[in-house]
Amino acid sequence: MHKGMSPANVAGVHGRKGLRRSFFLALCLTAAAATAQPSDNTLNRRDATAWLNKIHRAAQRENYVGTLIYQRGSVMHASRIQHYSDLVHNEYERLETLDGKPREVLRQNDVVHSLIPEAKLVVVEKQEAKDRFPALLATNKSDVLELYDMRKLPAERVAGVECEVFSLEPHDAARYAVRLWADKGSGLLMRAQTIGEGGKVLEQVAFSQVDIGVPSDKQRILSAIKSSQSWSRYEVTYQPANVADEGWIIGSPLKGFQKIREVRRPLGELRPPAQGSKPGQVFEVLQIVYSDGLTGLSIFIEPVSEQRARREGVASLGATQVVVRRVADYWITVVGEVPAATVRQFAAGVEYRPPKTVH
Repeated sequence: MHKGMSPANVAGVHGRKGLRRSFFLALCLTAAAATAQPSDNTLNRRDATAWLNKIHRAAQRENYVGTLIYQRGSVMHASRIQHYSDLVHNEYERLETLDGKPREVLRQNDVVHSLIPEAKLVVVEKQEAKDRFPALLATNKSDVLELYDMRKLPAERVAGVECEVFSLEPHDAARYAVRLWADKGSGLLMRAQTIGEGGKVLEQVAFSQVDIGVPSDKQRILSAIKSSQSWSRYEVTYQPANVADEGWIIGSPLKGFQKIREVRRPLGELRPPAQGSKPGQVFEVLQIVYSDGLTGLSIFIEPVSEQRARREGVASLGATQVVVRRVADYWITVVGEVPAATVRQFAAGVEYRPPKTVH
């Protein structure tokens, strides 16, 4: 589940402490229990579709406030989320980091304001795909159930909420399995795990505490957006692109991955220049986004430059895999929450043929 270049909530003290202990105990036990599967409980297509849509819709339409715990490999961090929706389904969201440097992301519908307090900087951009936890589906252009079987597992509690538990198991090795815990009532996603070989939990995000159906406090979010207008402002603009016209050939993607976006976007220092100095150089890169509806990857094409030292190689963290290779005078970077072989196959399929000059 995207996540994102990204870049993105009991009663009483004793109750909260108990939930936190239970949550972290669950983290330890999950890997050991991951391979325990019941006899075949595959949902029929109608029921599976209904649950997927319910989970995705709840993330957008429910009012909820809670604490999220992210775990990727050995890295873990926490955030506070507030989300409100009005009668015509406008969305207002606030995400605050609870670890490391203070960071805050404010969203009104598809406009995202990322606040960097120490620099008094706000980065503004449009977010096209609402697929960050607890939302689920990246696109409706691809039928997830053509690529995954959805099975129902025994019900469990997460953060004090009774949940239905589902496993989405891929038909091939090009993508990971996913496990979902959804509130039985609202359908709001309480926990999501990405599962690798042998049932290993590669990545997960979950509520450690949540209140669902709270009164809207959207005005506080709108006021915070307004207050940030006095800060330095950096607007990330995306221009439509056609990579084929620029000489790029991308080999046929693996089954189920569809191209959902081609854009030209800036890449560079997101900091205001020091007083009296010139603005830092901002590079433009091409980005091509693929998704199978549930997960996806991006291909970035960046001109070689002395200002940005790069080298070929591979890297991974949790479920995220990265491959960097050079093609002609360009760096190709492929990033995705998919198996390493999938990222390598996409990277190997990128070719460059200089477009013919028209005289």
